[in-house]
Amino acid sequence: MGKYVVSPATHQTVSGRFRASFSVQRLQGNGNYCRVFRFDRTFASSEAARMFAVTQGWLQSSMPNPPAC
Repeated sequence: MGKYVVSPATHQTVSGRFRASFSVQRLQGNGNYCRVFRFDRTFASSEAARMFAVTQGWLQSSMPNPPAC
């Protein structure tokens, strides 16, 4: 997504539901940036969790000045 690489992922919980996460990477010149975001919200399917992760990754990477955690 532009100058960022966003990688969504899903993880099945012990209850059978799914959690979403994504990583954002930026390699630029001598510096690089990598952050992993994990969400507490659970979803009924892996596809729903993946779509949530993709959407959140797109929002994060499209912000001119993303918030610092």
